[in-house]
Amino acid sequence: MKMTFRWFGEESDSVSLQDIRQIPGVSGVMGFLDYKAPGEVWTEDEISAYMEKVHGAGLECEVIESVNIHEDIKLGLPSRDVYIENYCATIRNLSRFGVKVIIYNFMPVIDWLRTDLARVNPEDGSVSMFFDNSKVEGLSPPDFVESMQEGSNGFSLPGWEPERMAELKTTLEQYRNISPEMLLENFSYFMNKIAPVCEETGIKMACHPDDPSWPIFGLPRIGYSREWFDRMIEACPSPCNTLCLCTGSLGSNRDNSIPELIRHFGSMGRISCLHIRNVKFMGDRVFRESAHYSGDGDLNMLEIVRAAAQTCPEVYVRPDHGRMIWGEKGRPGYGLYDRALGSQYILGLWEAVSAPC
Repeated sequence: MKMTFRWFGEESDSVSLQDIRQIPGVSGVMGFLDYKAPGEVWTEDEISAYMEKVHGAGLECEVIESVNIHEDIKLGLPSRDVYIENYCATIRNLSRFGVKVIIYNFMPVIDWLRTDLARVNPEDGSVSMFFDNSKVEGLSPPDFVESMQEGSNGFSLPGWEPERMAELKTTLEQYRNISPEMLLENFSYFMNKIAPVCEETGIKMACHPDDPSWPIFGLPRIGYSREWFDRMIEACPSPCNTLCLCTGSLGSNRDNSIPELIRHFGSMGRISCLHIRNVKFMGDRVFRESAHYSGDGDLNMLEIVRAAAQTCPEVYVRPDHGRMIWGEKGRPGYGLYDRALGSQYILGLWEAVSAPC
């Protein structure tokens, strides 16, 4: 297992590489060029400049998230082939700089959703992201765009880029006649087109689950259950077709047992990355993001880590969304302190379950 930390870049992150370097046990970052629009080629010069900074700080960058998928690919439009060629070029370019895994998602339009980006938790005064499905039912997607941007603390939000959201109304109309089965067909087309390039370069694609793990705004979704992920793997049997299993995204749906999902897909060799975080349920499809400690949320972190250590011990891991604590200000979910604490908790659990009896 390699413990990593997400880093958005010098201009886009309140956390520095030197901060990350000082967290015990963290060997590298899961990187991201947040200014790249879906469909654009990540050039060698851009990747090189990013990697020089990471390596200069004594860290690795073997995982990239996210090389976002253009909507035309998800929609199955004739123009998708151009964007798939661009994606293949990006895969080749990233492989030249030691990247081994690319995390992406196949969620239509909206990558992730919260109804409050900075909810004060009365238990301890910390601040965390919060979701209440009843509020989704009462607002339109454009209303949510405004709400998310207002709560971003001035940082860009992956999947909520202004230029992308400007086309929201048009894109939603395009999805009106797309079923989950059709979305799966478009996923299969994409993965089978890029699989030969992935196999040639040694890169694995790791699909991130839908967040939260159920359909939103009537949009088709396919990445929120064991059944759908089984079908996604069957749609492209190449070993490069893997998962980034996010415990918080899948764990937002009480029907998903995270340890069982890890054992199922880990034993198949289909988990390349783990995003580990905890959630606290406040009602039916109402939850907040909690500290990583099992007792602060409703996911059994010990059993999650045990399942990973036993079935996918070579996995890349990072602590996922944390609370804002000790007065920190930053990108929602991506402060330093709580995620750093989470990394140490996960490492401690991993060491305990991996120790010889």
